[in-house]
Amino acid sequence: MKFNPGLEGVVVATTEITFIDGSEGRLLYRGYNIHDLVQATFEEIVYLLWYGDLPRKEELEGLRAALVEERELPGDIVDLIGRLPTTAVPMEVLRTMISALSAYDTEANEVSTEANRRKAVRLTSKIASIVAMFHRIREGKPVIEPDAALGHAANFLYMMTGRRPDEVTASAFDTCLILHADHELNASTFGARVTASTLSDLYSAITTAVGTIKGPLHGGANEAVMRMLLQIGEVDQAEKWILDALESRRRIPGFGHRIYKTEDPRAPHLKRISQRLSELKNERKWFEMSRIVEDVMGKERGLYPNVDFYSASSYYLMGIPPDLYVPIFAASRISGWTAHVFEQWATNRLIRPEGEYIGPLRRQYRPLEQR
Repeated sequence: MKFNPGLEGVVVATTEITFIDGSEGRLLYRGYNIHDLVQATFEEIVYLLWYGDLPRKEELEGLRAALVEERELPGDIVDLIGRLPTTAVPMEVLRTMISALSAYDTEANEVSTEANRRKAVRLTSKIASIVAMFHRIREGKPVIEPDAALGHAANFLYMMTGRRPDEVTASAFDTCLILHADHELNASTFGARVTASTLSDLYSAITTAVGTIKGPLHGGANEAVMRMLLQIGEVDQAEKWILDALESRRRIPGFGHRIYKTEDPRAPHLKRISQRLSELKNERKWFEMSRIVEDVMGKERGLYPNVDFYSASSYYLMGIPPDLYVPIFAASRISGWTAHVFEQWATNRLIRPEGEYIGPLRRQYRPLEQR
């Protein structure tokens, strides 16, 4: 057997959910090209990932109604969020709350397909509510109750800001959720499948995924991009800042990808969103800085922006603080995580890889008094 660090190039599962062609820059959900799916809503993509095809009208209405019904959090969970330090890292709050939610779900340990799908609906709705509610509480602002008339994306922005978003912003955020919904066997998805393979419950699998995506090598790049842009500060400083950073061998977040050898197919959609929002909000500098950084990185290093690069300025223009970027990633990726857990359980085999031992083989034991 050959050892592949980081399991790079190792096929660990077959899947019908997401296809990535890294050399051609293609991304498909269930066979549908991501360039076409950005015309949909997040709820349609959730249905597609869970059930294998895009929903008919009545199917979509049923899923939307189910998601709306599950937006409210148990009172004890609301109290627990309120008791946490307002300085807590949002991803730590989310990880803790997802684990705690299982204690309030009477179906937490039910294993039927129907029960697991109901739990997936609850998680998809409640993760968004947890993120928005914690932000309101830490800001010392009143909690906003969900609005049943709003779609999933618009309702999250409303619960977070207290303002119903305009149509352009709501649509832009919807697209962001679609673009982050799934990405094959990334670290957090693989983590969820490993936990699921033990026949543990859905909440445990998703807690694993959240703990994994919290790591800066997986989910934190768009937050790092925004903090870089804030540090650059002004458009006329962008080129010099990046050139100095490259000369100092500093890593520039938001560029390159382990899978894609060409442009990340999600990136141009996020670039378009960033530009559109910058014009709508009349706040052009974040997009302009990003564009300059992209140009310099292309000329100096031949690197393309990935999904994280323009999502940073897009979220910032929506009024979302940088430390919520990864929780929002999770609020989108819950759709893909749960789809992969369902697929794992459909033909389950315990995931138990082997390690290549490189230590000594013939050491002799000595009693304690002889050591």
